Amino acid sequence: MLSNHKNYFFSFILLFLFYDVNAEQDPYIFIDENAQLMVKTLQENKQLFNKDRDLFEDRIKEIFEPMIDFRLIAATVMGKKYYLQATKQERVEFISIFKDSLLDTYAETLAQWDNQVIETIFIEFNDTPELKRVEVKQELNTGDSIYPILYKLRKTDDGWSIINIIINGVNLGATFRNQFRALADEHGGDVSLTINNWVSDAGNAGIE
Repeated sequence: MLSNHKNYFFSFILLFLFYDVNAEQDPYIFIDENAQLMVKTLQENKQLFNKDRDLFEDRIKEIFEPMIDFRLIAATVMGKKYYLQATKQERVEFISIFKDSLLDTYAETLAQWDNQVIETIFIEFNDTPELKRVEVKQELNTGDSIYPILYKLRKTDDGWSIINIIINGVNLGATFRNQFRALADEHGGDVSLTINNWVSDAGNAGIE
């Protein structure tokens, strides 16, 4: 599934942010502080992948799971047609499968993380009760190239959560949604079969 250490990593960057209660009101601080925390965590646990993959995955999961609105993302990936067609149990099942498939897909790539630098582009943030969504930009410097990252966040009662990401012009939410639709067509619109055969695949996420 992975052709090189760049494949998938860039799409999965949205899944590497840990919830910081001190930054929950400012999405720019929220993204920046926790992106740096994930970089540190990956560097400290890099060798663990070869020794205990399950433990490596668990540590990653502990970091990204609280940060992502998996319910909303999964519903978006399924699309209105299939989301409404699915049973409550099938929706719950897809959320779990979608989340776990991402972790399984990217764990190997994460283990190969080296010395990339992530820089958040800060702008003045004025929070208001009416503000429910915001976009935060970052740049990923690999040493050879600089790639733009655009996070889309949604405000909830618990703070900010990531609902989509666009990397180097590639909209990952749309990519996954198109893949779900194609897989559903392949299985004659059978939601259960589509869910059971789901495999997350964002290609190289626009990174050459």
